[in-house]
Amino acid sequence: MFLQFTLKDIIDILLVATLIYTIYTTFKHSGSKALFSGILTFFVLWVVVSQIFQLRLMGAILNQFVSLGFFVLVILFQGELRKMLTAIGSTRRWRSIARLINKGKREQELQNERRIIAPLMLACMNMARKKSGALIVIQQGMDLTTFAHTGEVFRSEVNARLIENIFFKNSPLHDGAMIIADNNIIAAGCILPVANNTDLNKDLGLRHRSALGLSQETDAKVIIISEERGKISFAFRGEIHQDITTDALQHFLEN
Repeated sequence: MFLQFTLKDIIDILLVATLIYTIYTTFKHSGSKALFSGILTFFVLWVVVSQIFQLRLMGAILNQFVSLGFFVLVILFQGELRKMLTAIGSTRRWRSIARLINKGKREQELQNERRIIAPLMLACMNMARKKSGALIVIQQGMDLTTFAHTGEVFRSEVNARLIENIFFKNSPLHDGAMIIADNNIIAAGCILPVANNTDLNKDLGLRHRSALGLSQETDAKVIIISEERGKISFAFRGEIHQDITTDALQHFLEN
């Protein structure tokens, strides 16, 4: 059997491992890690009972659950499946793969991305000092057009003064989120999904919960500035990091 183990089998194993890892990380960041672990445990139990020990009665019962498993998974994890399919079909992700082939274009894109860091840093530090609340979303691989259309859609270069004016306390757009995509501001005053985790700190306000909610559904980077405390936080991949330093913010943006 070892002699029959070919390169095709290695590729098959690697693809399955990649699929399992992708599913696991998607469920982990969406807060469904425990549910996913329970399903994985049930699958291992089914293999042991039905395939290894071949217990007929118990195996027959588990087989009934497994036969309906696909439909149950679609119902339970429709949000996570939608997120995963959106990530796979994202045009921005395919453009990133194309840039890996075209090295010159990739270098130009990296320079453009680095160019927005300085005005973002300046705006965040000024707003934190003035205790101006803000919620800034930076698009990554997944498209955020759906969320952008919940606010005022426009297109502008990333400018520190513009960001500060949008989040000025008397501005009509200051309560919503700003979305940055392709190194430009594309919308402001946007509504984001709110995280409903029961284990969240009760002191977290709506801005922090909205930032966490979006980071659970997408791969976007979200910067939060507290209006009450004047502290900077960020949310990414279902995790929130509070009261960070300016060096930590710069590292977050650069990477």
